[in-house]
Amino acid sequence: MTTYVVILVIAALLFDLTNGMNDAANSIATVVATRVLSPRLAVLWAAFFNFTAAFVFGTHVAKTIGKGLLDPQVVDPNLIAATLVAAIAWTSFCTFKGLPISVSHALIGALAGSALVKGGVGALTWSTLGWVAVFIVLSPVIGLVCATAIMVVTMWICRNRSPRQVDGVFRGLQLSSAAVYSLSHGLNDAQKTMGIIWALLLSVPALERYATRAGTTDQLAWWIIVSCNAAIALGTYLGGWRVIRTLGHRVTRLTPFDGFAAETGGGATILAMSVLGIPVSTTHTITGAIFGVGMTRRLGTVRWSVGMEIMTAWVLTLPCAAAMAAVVYMLVAWVAGLVGG
Repeated sequence: MTTYVVILVIAALLFDLTNGMNDAANSIATVVATRVLSPRLAVLWAAFFNFTAAFVFGTHVAKTIGKGLLDPQVVDPNLIAATLVAAIAWTSFCTFKGLPISVSHALIGALAGSALVKGGVGALTWSTLGWVAVFIVLSPVIGLVCATAIMVVTMWICRNRSPRQVDGVFRGLQLSSAAVYSLSHGLNDAQKTMGIIWALLLSVPALERYATRAGTTDQLAWWIIVSCNAAIALGTYLGGWRVIRTLGHRVTRLTPFDGFAAETGGGATILAMSVLGIPVSTTHTITGAIFGVGMTRRLGTVRWSVGMEIMTAWVLTLPCAAAMAAVVYMLVAWVAGLVGG
C-alpha cells in the first residue's frame, strides 16, 4: 500500500507540473505579448512567484479540495488514482492543442466522476460543488469587470500623457502586475494538488501522520506545500508555449497598459477567492480579464472566434474529465479486485 501511495503522490506532482505548463500562459502571456520580458525571462519571473506563494495566505483552497468536495469515507487510493489519470490526460491533450482550459475544473470533474461511480450521488458535497459551479460562471465575469474598471480608471488618469510616456511607465508596472498574478496562480492552483495529496494520505490510517504538521490535525505538512509549489513552478518554467500564443497573441493585441490592467484585475480576483477558500479557475479569470481589456479598447479588436474555441474547451472540461475518471475508476477497481481476489 505504501508503494502505491508514493506512486500516486508522484502522479499528483506530475499533474501539478502539467498544471503549470498549461497555466504558464495565464501568468506570462501578456508580458510576452507586450515584449516587456523575453519568453524565457518571463517564465523565470512567473515561476519564482508561483513558488513564493507557498509561504503566504494559508491553505484554504487545499482544505476545500481535500475535505470539502467529497464525503471523506469514499476517498481511497484507487479513487485518487482514477482522478489523477483522467485530469492529467485531459490537461495534457488540451495543452498540446493550445487550449487554455481550466485545470482546476479538470481535477474537480475527475474527482466527481470517480466519486459518483464509487459512492453514488451521496458521495458528493453538493453545497460546496454548487459554489464551485457558480464561480465557473462568475470568475471570468469578475475578471472582465475588474480589468475593465482598471482600464477605464487608468485611461482617465493618463488622458493627458503621450503614448510614449504611458508605455514607458506601464512596462515597469507590468512586472509588478505579473508578479501579483503569478503569486495568485501559485496560491490557488498549487493548493488543489495539495488538497489531493492531503486527502490521499488521510485516507490511509498508517500514513495520516505524514499529512499534517506535528501537533496539529488541520494543518498541511510543509513537505506537501513546498513540493506542490515547486512542481507548479517547474511546470511554469517549462512553459506551455502553444497556450501562451493563444492568450498572448490570438485573443487581442495587447500593450503594456493593457497587460497591467488584465493581470491586476485577474490577480486581485484570484487572491480574494483564494483567501475565501474558493477554488476558482485562474484560466477563466485571466481570459475574462483579457477580453475585458480588448472590449474597452474596441469590440472589433477582440477575436471572438478564438473566444468560442476557448469557451468550447471550458464547457467540455468538466464532463469529459468526469467521464474519463469514471471509466478509469471502474478499470482500477476491477484490477484491484482481481489482485485482491
